[in-house]
Amino acid sequence: MSQDLKSKLVDAALAHVAFDGWSPATFEAAVADSGVDPVVARAICPRGAVDLAVAFHENGDAAMIAALEGADLDEMRFRDKVAFAVRKRLELCPDKEAVRRGSTLFALPHYAPTGTRLIWGTADAIWNALGDTSRDFNWYSKRTTLSGVYAATVLFWLGDESEDHADTWAFLDRRIENVMQFEKAKGAFQKSPLGKALERPLLSLGRMRAPKTASGFPGRWR
Repeated sequence: MSQDLKSKLVDAALAHVAFDGWSPATFEAAVADSGVDPVVARAICPRGAVDLAVAFHENGDAAMIAALEGADLDEMRFRDKVAFAVRKRLELCPDKEAVRRGSTLFALPHYAPTGTRLIWGTADAIWNALGDTSRDFNWYSKRTTLSGVYAATVLFWLGDESEDHADTWAFLDRRIENVMQFEKAKGAFQKSPLGKALERPLLSLGRMRAPKTASGFPGRWR
C-alpha cells in the first residue's frame, strides 16, 4: 500500500519537478494534487521530495526489468545485451527533465551516497536480469564497471539533442567497447610475467563474496 501511495505521489510530483526540482515545494504540491494525507505522505517519505526522487529512479529500474524479461535476447552477444539494457532503461524514462533535476540533487554532497546507491542498484538490476551468477570479486567488478558506463551515458543523454538520441547510443557502444578492451587487457596482464608474479597477492580478492541480502552491501569475506 505504501509503495502505491509513493508512486501516486511521484506521478503528481512530475508536473512540478521541471519548475521546482525535487524540492519541498514540489513535495507539497504533489501531496495536494494526489490527495494523499499529508501525515501519511510524510511517514512514507520522511525526506520529502528526496524520497520521491529515489522512488522515481527505482520505478524506472522496475520498468526496465519488466522490459528485459519480455525481450528476446537469446541471439544477442553479451555485450549487446548489456547495451540493450542500458538503452532500454533510458528509453523508458517518462520525464528527461526529472532525471536532470535528480542528477543535480544527487550531486549535492549530502545526497551523493544516495545517488551512488541508486546507480549501483541499476547496474545490479541489469546484471541480475541478464542472469549473472558470479558470487566472488567479479560480482563487485562487474557492477562497478557498469555503474561507470551507466552514469556516463546518462550524463551524455541529458545533453543529447540528436534524432532519437542516436549520438547517445553511439556513445554507449563506445563505452561498452572500452570495457571489452579493458577485459582483454586484464586477461593479457594475468598471463604476463608480472601478472603471474602478482598472482599470489591477488588471490586474496578471491576470498570476497557477494552480499547475501538484496541491498547489495556489504558482502562477505571468506
